[in-house]
Amino acid sequence: MLNAILVVLHILVSAVLILFVLLHAGRGGGLSDMFGGVSGASLAGSTVVERNLDRMTVVAALIFAFTTILLSLRLG
Repeated sequence: MLNAILVVLHILVSAVLILFVLLHAGRGGGLSDMFGGVSGASLAGSTVVERNLDRMTVVAALIFAFTTILLSLRLG
């Protein structure tokens, strides 16, 4: 039962992690480019959004790593 919960959690976290990584600013601008182009980057809130996205990405990556280790210990 615990293995099934871990697998489902691992799949959900991996999908969220993929989404967060794709939302990050690359060479094109990321969130600021998607929501308004150059004028969106000049807003004061865009840096806060990027910082919060960084934090959420780190949390998702830590949960992903934790579930990976737990799954390898339980299934291995």
